[in-house]
Amino acid sequence: MDITQSITIGKRRYIGCKAKLADWIMQTIETETNNVHSFCDIFAGTAVISDLAIKKYGKVIINDFLYSNNLIYKAFYEAGEVDNQKLSVYVNSLNQIAPDQVEDNYFSINYGNKFFDFQTAKKIGFIRELIEQDKNSFTTKEYCVLIASLIYSIDKIANTLGHYEAYIKKEIAPKHLELKLINYNSLEQVEIHREDSNQLVRKIKADVFYVDPPYNSRQYSRFYHLYENLVKWDKPTLSGAAMKPAEENMSDYCSSKAPKAFDDLISHLNTKYIAVSYNNTYHSKSSSSRNKITLEEIKDILSKRGPTKVFEHSHPFFNAGKTNFNNHKELLFITHVNEE
Repeated sequence: MDITQSITIGKRRYIGCKAKLADWIMQTIETETNNVHSFCDIFAGTAVISDLAIKKYGKVIINDFLYSNNLIYKAFYEAGEVDNQKLSVYVNSLNQIAPDQVEDNYFSINYGNKFFDFQTAKKIGFIRELIEQDKNSFTTKEYCVLIASLIYSIDKIANTLGHYEAYIKKEIAPKHLELKLINYNSLEQVEIHREDSNQLVRKIKADVFYVDPPYNSRQYSRFYHLYENLVKWDKPTLSGAAMKPAEENMSDYCSSKAPKAFDDLISHLNTKYIAVSYNNTYHSKSSSSRNKITLEEIKDILSKRGPTKVFEHSHPFFNAGKTNFNNHKELLFITHVNEE
């Protein structure tokens, strides 16, 4: 069975993903900056920007507060030993598991016939438990690669619009789950963190900081609670229609505190250049899509650090069915930080 490492880091569904904008963003940053050797993606998300930065700069710092994103970064980039033959044999054995021979488990009881058909959910839960039981047989890097491969493989067949705030309310056609290994690397120049961005920037420095915080009320820890649960695997009690655990890792950037948080972050960046992504959903009809930081606030906060240019690019927006407006654009601010 072919489990070629064909899965790259951008190949999953994620709100606000910059996959289609990444080349434009990086080209603009390169054009507007000089003598850059280090890069920090402080709200990395899918890390598609980090992925391009790794190919261009000597040091790249990647940060995100979600456990699942942090594990994915480690799987794709962190330096570590991997026996690819061993992982290939192991994943092949996992793919042979027949769901109808598997007992109901934590994952299927909570998520079956919701985010996945029940049989597929049984297989996912069984595989996740098996990886945990076999954890001591793998290096830390191998363990992360296996869990990340599971996440990317189930993302393709999930009964969702690309997040786990809700599932599609219709009968779920059975799906065949086939695990494939991610296309991992072992890189010394990558530094990975899972910290509050506003605290981390007080301790690190980079020639360029790329800043792409959440701008509306959609809390990523709630949208991707299923992956957080799958990674942590401490099996908490779940509740509600979407079967969520208790709240954690709630971001100030998704609340009325966003302008103050953004100002604090920008004021503490130890850098030559600041690149900020921003999209114009602040006129959205959907309250959850409405921006918590206005365009004017972004401009004012950045101007305090130095001269700022604004670039724009037409871009389709994430749409869960309630938001509809034309002329959606992605904005990119580039600030040349004044020497202090």
